[in-house]
Amino acid sequence: MSAPLRISFFGSSLVSAYWNGAATYYRGILRALAARGHSVTFYEPDAYDRQKHRDIPDPSWAQVVVYPADGETGVRRALAGGADADLVVKASGVGVFDALLEAAVLELRRPDGRRPLCAFWDVDAPATLERVAAAEAARAPDPFRALVPRYDVIFTYGGGPPVVAAYEALGARRCEPIYNGLDPDVHRPAEADPRFAGDLGFLGNRLPDREARVEEFFLRAAAERPEQRFVLGGAGWHDKPMPGNVRAVGHVYTRDHNAFNASTRAVLNVNRDSMARFGYSPATRVFEAAGAGACIVTDAFVGVETFFAPGREILIARDGAEVARLLAGLTPERARAVGEAARRRALGDHTYGQRAVRVEQVLDELQAPPESRRAVGA
Repeated sequence: MSAPLRISFFGSSLVSAYWNGAATYYRGILRALAARGHSVTFYEPDAYDRQKHRDIPDPSWAQVVVYPADGETGVRRALAGGADADLVVKASGVGVFDALLEAAVLELRRPDGRRPLCAFWDVDAPATLERVAAAEAARAPDPFRALVPRYDVIFTYGGGPPVVAAYEALGARRCEPIYNGLDPDVHRPAEADPRFAGDLGFLGNRLPDREARVEEFFLRAAAERPEQRFVLGGAGWHDKPMPGNVRAVGHVYTRDHNAFNASTRAVLNVNRDSMARFGYSPATRVFEAAGAGACIVTDAFVGVETFFAPGREILIARDGAEVARLLAGLTPERARAVGEAARRRALGDHTYGQRAVRVEQVLDELQAPPESRRAVGA
């Protein structure tokens, strides 16, 4: 990077993972950017009881500004404070003031009158794109649709070539996937914890576009393997009917994720519907589990082999019956070998430090003279 940047980042929450699946991703990317000399200020609303469920203090590597969510005054003040930056980022899924923020960050001007670089960072690109497409089909265009060409770059949490093509079709100047990754200082092997002991663990909040897939890949597998123990972590599952061999442990704070991943013979990844359709979208839990050396079983999705070698570094299941069959034949030795291979691969190819380098490369290209920039999508 030619020079350190001042970054203003408007997202859901950096300090709380409560009903906030993007927290681990934000922390990994932004901590890695800060380690490379960039200055990060993260603006988040006081919403959804997240401040009551903080799982980290304000970090040393970012300034956190919490603004009230009960009126526009607070968010307008936050926008004014974030204008003095080289790069302003609006993340998807803030949860409050999203439409306001998406438009307002594009109008910001620094004290010297220059416009900062503006990035939209989509942490749920498949859902965003399907929402925009549905609105167009209903002839009620989504307001975000007209803003897409105005952003200097669209960064995405995942999605690969299908997401890039879809964003370019909407007129994006540039779309660049910045995938989830591993923070070696945070995601690492841990001692097993009796609270989470079992044969298969799944960690994820109960969401409408995930629930049916959890029923298929996790609860059906549990029903077919009554002699084995299944551990379900995440918010919202307390009143969900489930087999007697499933133990729901509620919200698991990020400080306990390593222990959760170390306490079952295998850890399940289940993609949400939209991410499964687009592919190339490994969730944060995949890399967290790999960092802990866990044996990962994932529902099949296009592009999985881009990240981990099927059968050697990750196990693939196409339905709940296949999850049950994998568990039936999974010895402790086999599980350990797969988990160790996943950890080696993640440390070698998928750290947040490597993701941060890619962000820098893109930003350098955006700031380069037009004649020296690479072609979009090249």
